[in-house]
Amino acid sequence: MKIRTFFLPALALVAAGALYPLAAAANPIQRACLQSGRSAASNTLCACIGAAADMTLTNRQMRDGARFFRDPQRAQDVRQSDRRNDEELWLAWRSFGEAAEAMCR
Repeated sequence: MKIRTFFLPALALVAAGALYPLAAAANPIQRACLQSGRSAASNTLCACIGAAADMTLTNRQMRDGARFFRDPQRAQDVRQSDRRNDEELWLAWRSFGEAAEAMCR
């Protein structure tokens, strides 16, 4: 009885520890893709999109761009903004989109 009480929670902790590095390794774009709720958002597709983001975006651009998944209006606001940082983000985001489209077909 005592072994079972110890064993089941310990097994759950080991399983959670084994899965945690996979989630931690994902960049903000990949995590946003997985959490988007879109029907086409598979692990494979989101990993590919995340790889394209790693190649084309800075960490800050990934964090800022991940918000587009939750708030598409934010993408429109950035695209239309005259602020230099927003213009740079939008150019980088377009390059990322082109790379992701080519890589993840």
